[in-house]
Amino acid sequence: MTQAPVQTPRLFRATDPRTGAFVGPEFAVTTPEELDAAVAAAARAFPRFAAFPPEARARFLRRAAEELRADEEEVVAVAAAETALPEARLRSELARTTGQLEMFAALVEGREWLDARVDKGDPERKPAPKPDVRSLRRGLGPVAVFGASNFPLAFSVAGGDTASALAAGCPVVAKAHPSHPGTSAAAAAAVLRAAAATGMPEGVFAVVYDDGIEVGEALVRHPGVKAVGFTGSRGGGEALVRLAAARPEPIPVYAEMGSVNPVFVLPGATAARPKDVAEGLHASFTLGVGQFCTNPGVVFVPQDRGGDELTERLVKLTNGTPAGAMLNARVCQAYKRGLEELERAGARRLAGGATGEGPNDGVAALWEVALEDLAAARELLGEVFGPSTLLVRYGEPDELPAVAAALEGQLTATVHGEPFELEPGGIADALFQVLVDRAGRLIVNQFPTGVEVGPAMVHGGPYPATSDGRSTSVGTRAIERFTRYVAFQNFPEALLPPALREG
Repeated sequence: MTQAPVQTPRLFRATDPRTGAFVGPEFAVTTPEELDAAVAAAARAFPRFAAFPPEARARFLRRAAEELRADEEEVVAVAAAETALPEARLRSELARTTGQLEMFAALVEGREWLDARVDKGDPERKPAPKPDVRSLRRGLGPVAVFGASNFPLAFSVAGGDTASALAAGCPVVAKAHPSHPGTSAAAAAAVLRAAAATGMPEGVFAVVYDDGIEVGEALVRHPGVKAVGFTGSRGGGEALVRLAAARPEPIPVYAEMGSVNPVFVLPGATAARPKDVAEGLHASFTLGVGQFCTNPGVVFVPQDRGGDELTERLVKLTNGTPAGAMLNARVCQAYKRGLEELERAGARRLAGGATGEGPNDGVAALWEVALEDLAAARELLGEVFGPSTLLVRYGEPDELPAVAAALEGQLTATVHGEPFELEPGGIADALFQVLVDRAGRLIVNQFPTGVEVGPAMVHGGPYPATSDGRSTSVGTRAIERFTRYVAFQNFPEALLPPALREG
């Protein structure tokens, strides 16, 4: 009898974006059997984990933050090698990651997130007795979390999606991004230590690896997975949405898929402070080699003297921008294609930064078109993920509300104006009446890059910025994505969830 050959696991390694050389150890692509085991363990853990008192989940989240801090030197060193991100940026991102874990720990202890409601019964009500009905939020079940390329910590295996899902009582199976498997493994080790130290059920957290898309697709298709959190490209997010919708039991996919984050500069702003606005814009669209989902990719600038001064300053700043290593070869190639598409669509290149010597260097680019060109070439409004922005020169500010109405859904929309333009009934008021239906976050006289982590933040927006514009992936409301409401009618007191009991 011939034995079936033993299959050798497929191995892959991360590469240093600055040189293209391999870095770190080899990682094995997760096999179908290993994936099934991880999801099955998460499904077994869910009933017990969901029943844990909020204080127990809070201890787990806080311990995970402590373990990550204890491993800071290792995590930062590995992430720097795999992503080329500066050490200061990575330390800041690690602080954001631990802060999110602690924010959700405090949230679940407060219980307000449960939205518990008690509608007491009245057996004497006529013509029919009124039943006793009580309801609250409950976790959905195991959640698949996809790590993002541009935030190897804060939007990765121990990031905001994982923190909010665990806070809701949902076990997590995280899919490590293929560009930074070592970073993902280091972060996952900290979370697993925290789970063991705080007595969490086996299977409450796991991480799987792939050098492509097969494992991620299988994860979304798995019947044990009940929701998906994703941060990445529009193509990737839409593919996951289709997979989830085609399942025998469709599940929600909360995908943050990018945005051009339009900025509207009003004539008062260009007249009063053209250089200040230009410098703020330049810092915003080139920050981190432009690899932020809130990068301002389209800027509406008046065709006047102040607008010319703003443009001249931006040209000078862009020409002096050094090249920087992008996150990986795929991101860099996509950026170059995006620049080529802008040029084919009719954008005129005004300025370009210094070229670099690295294989994945991104070069800053500044473009210009007239407002009337947009109608004939809608591709000018597509996202270019990198240090590029397009200036759209307009004649009269009264044109802007109609332009805003034609935009796709956005993560952010920004208006720069002077006080007289920001009065009720003014042009900014009319513009925001349109933009409030086009973006998840509206900004006045600041810049969109950077997302404050706090209870009021909304990092989401209408499609195609996200797959579900009712949600946010940053802030305490993020927990709502991974829950559903359950009502309990005529229940004995002892069988009610603690949050619904008397007192």
